[in-house]
Amino acid sequence: MRGVAVMAGLLLTHLGGTGAALAQSPAAPKPAAPKPAASNSLATPLGSPLGSSSTAAPLGTDRDPAYTAYQRGRYRTALDLAVSRANAQGDAAAMVLAGELLSQGYGVRQDPTAARKWYEAAAAKGNADALFTLGAVLMASPTVTTKDQAVEFFRQAAENGSARAAYNLGLVYLQGEVAPKEPAIAAEWFKRGAERDQPDALYALATLYRDGNGVARDPIESARLLQRASEIGNDVATTELAIAVFNGVGVPKDEERAAALFRKAALQGNAIAQNRYARILSAGRGVPKDVIAAAGWHLVAKAQKLDDPMLDKLVASLTPEQRAQAQARIKPWTPPPAY
Repeated sequence: MRGVAVMAGLLLTHLGGTGAALAQSPAAPKPAAPKPAASNSLATPLGSPLGSSSTAAPLGTDRDPAYTAYQRGRYRTALDLAVSRANAQGDAAAMVLAGELLSQGYGVRQDPTAARKWYEAAAAKGNADALFTLGAVLMASPTVTTKDQAVEFFRQAAENGSARAAYNLGLVYLQGEVAPKEPAIAAEWFKRGAERDQPDALYALATLYRDGNGVARDPIESARLLQRASEIGNDVATTELAIAVFNGVGVPKDEERAAALFRKAALQGNAIAQNRYARILSAGRGVPKDVIAAAGWHLVAKAQKLDDPMLDKLVASLTPEQRAQAQARIKPWTPPPAY
């Protein structure tokens, strides 16, 4: 996608590390900081990737001709149909579609100014996607000295049902850089996002319950939220859940289940999960001992800048043939693109 990440550099303090983790775990970076939630309609607006994006039909149904044209890659037709519908019917979702096509330059010359006008028109009608987008743009702007309007756009979007906006508001109040630091208020906004199955909100709220930050400490509720976030595909939540399961925090201790969870997150590209999975493979905890597989996963994690001296020693202890086997295991594997 074009452009720089919306809200880049904002709200980057992570909510928490990987907990007590495994016995003799190496010092490792914390899981990736919670990311601003992504657009859930078509492409991320104004050419600025906010994270993962899906392609939920913006006009309410996959039978809508503008959306159908978009899905088929007929972007110019999609834009013409969206603009026609927006002008004739004042349809806010059509305005958002026009804004996104113009912001991305799909089928037409990229035009952020025109795109913003469509978003503003949709926002005036209370469209949550448009409100969220405008808030994100203001929050990311290096020329905007006050972010109060961005926070207000997020608030309106959240009150109109945007789980992404609720999550971002939670981050705003958790960090206290744009608004007063209020973990309890952050928790309430995360709850709104979590109620709508926003994966990052589920994970963020889980960390608050784990640490007793803004809410009463509740390891069981934390594990429940991590489980749901993991089911939706949040690899950081899956890694945290695996650690909780391995250590029996908030859930019954189950090393075999923990190993499966570590492997799931490792396959999603999570470096900490790759490291932890390598460790339990090397020790035979929850899985049969396999030093070659352990070495392979360690090398994958190491390629992501996560070092582990203990596993370095394991690799060094292998025969040249074994090291070649470990290298061969990782060559076909490439991490998925980050969202």
